[in-house]
Amino acid sequence: MNRDIFIRNLTGDRIEMSPKGRCANELSVEEFEKSYENFFDMIFEIAGTDISSVTGYGEFDEENKAPFATLEEFIRETFSETQEGYWHNWTQMFDTTFLKKDYFDKIFAKAIQYAPYCEGRRFLVNNNTFFVNMIVDDVGKTYCTDWGRAGIMDFMMDFAILDLNKPYLLVPEKLYKYAKTKNIEIENFKERFLCMAYFKGIHTLMWHASIDDLESCESITRSINELEDRMNKLVE
Repeated sequence: MNRDIFIRNLTGDRIEMSPKGRCANELSVEEFEKSYENFFDMIFEIAGTDISSVTGYGEFDEENKAPFATLEEFIRETFSETQEGYWHNWTQMFDTTFLKKDYFDKIFAKAIQYAPYCEGRRFLVNNNTFFVNMIVDDVGKTYCTDWGRAGIMDFMMDFAILDLNKPYLLVPEKLYKYAKTKNIEIENFKERFLCMAYFKGIHTLMWHASIDDLESCESITRSINELEDRMNKLVE
């Protein structure tokens, strides 16, 4: 089944698959400050989808199945050397690109350390919430346009991607306050955010290293390195 049709069937009328409006990447910092709750509302709306018909964790495969039994298995298998396609034998990059083994191993270990906090947190996620993949309509409502990497995991993934894309927008800081204002309980906020952010961070770093995008690699590394201090200040 086509992915968009699968998502439409799963979400019913909750998700607009062909939105019209302005690319969210065009928003200024000031515009995001005024409208960030719309982005958060969208992510929680996606996460509110009934997924009782779907088992497992991970990105949906070609049959629209979430193929992993646990969140930790999803993380580990994402970095398997033996997977087919683009990432087959990807660890050769340690010798030929910006990506270095000691740094990868350190961040991967952090993702695994925090993975238990995300186990059991099964939600539909878009898993591609980079601003270039979102649309803001004339009244400010926000939509995802690309569902090719959607799957089942902790909804904190979609927030972590927003922050990875533009850390200067202070997404987790805003989310922490938003949740309190809306009386939304997010247990183990820090640990869950860090797990998803470290996982997506090194995966995104791998991609940019593979295409020799040094500027993006340096930006992603800075963002990853600052995360724990930011989160500690937030929840202290």
